[in-house]
Amino acid sequence: QVQLVESGGGLVQPGGSLRLSCTASGFTLDYSAIGWFRQSPGKERERVSCLSSNDHITVYADSVKGRFTISRDYAKSTMYLQMNSLKPEDTAVYYCATDRWGDCSGGDSRYDYWGQGIQVTVSS
Repeated sequence: QVQLVESGGGLVQPGGSLRLSCTASGFTLDYSAIGWFRQSPGKERERVSCLSSNDHITVYADSVKGRFTISRDYAKSTMYLQMNSLKPEDTAVYYCATDRWGDCSGGDSRYDYWGQGIQVTVSS
């Protein structure tokens, strides 16, 4: 069964850190771009970050540049989003996704597998 399973979300105070993980089962992350997205109530889903299939291209939304870092561990078939200096506006449901042979240039429709989503709440 092909699936992506996220973990690591929760409640954190402003200025704190969280690391989201997303583990693939039924397939590997080889040859796939990996992306992290988020959606908060009343807002459209936005792409937070992407790492291309050849690891040569990294993209971050302006709102998270310098604070978030995307990475992957091929041996563990796991992708990560390290989130530092968190702000209340980072509160959202976060989703991981993969795009076979992707170069981070496509829209959401390019991503073929999606995680179930995990809540991140930044609040004092």
